[in-house]
Amino acid sequence: MDSITAPSRPFSAACARNREPILTVLLEQFRNAKQVLEVGSGTGQHAVHFAAAMPWLSWQCSDRAGNLPGVRAWLDEAALANTPAPVELDVAMVPWPALGPRDRFDAVFSANTLHIMSWAEVQAFFAGASAALAQHATIVVYGPFNYDGEFTSASNREFDASLKARDPRSGIRDVEAVDGLASGLGFQLAEDVAMPANNRCLVWRR
Repeated sequence: MDSITAPSRPFSAACARNREPILTVLLEQFRNAKQVLEVGSGTGQHAVHFAAAMPWLSWQCSDRAGNLPGVRAWLDEAALANTPAPVELDVAMVPWPALGPRDRFDAVFSANTLHIMSWAEVQAFFAGASAALAQHATIVVYGPFNYDGEFTSASNREFDASLKARDPRSGIRDVEAVDGLASGLGFQLAEDVAMPANNRCLVWRR
């Protein structure tokens, strides 16, 4: 994400741009959710926006330790009743640390994360999410994706090149490969929603 640091809270322009289109999807997909785990909360902007719009659920933020102070700053400023304290989570941990009772979460959300992970971390994300979710649950992932190994736009091709220049293990993922991981854990791809700026919202249900 294109992020700058404000005096009190980190700020991501990308979060500010995409939060409303993502919320439109989440209002439908999480209408019956009670406990949502956000993996890779980043600045914390998404969390406060989505939790405020969906007061019937609890929104649990998580991220690597270095990002937690910024997340806490956003949560503290918003002071919402449905955003518990953020927890430390690195998806590469196997197994994931205890984040609450095994059946606590009925949904997982993650935005703009899979393309900055290595493929091993993407695998760990789905394995960890599966273990943290109840039997009947939903996973929603937002970000850019390829189809049949092809980029959906010239800008995504350029973005992928910039990702790989920074870390050769990262890159825009193929929907088919990611769906293979999810289906192998009992999740079925239920929605594939086109989003602005050549992004997608992928929804799996188990």
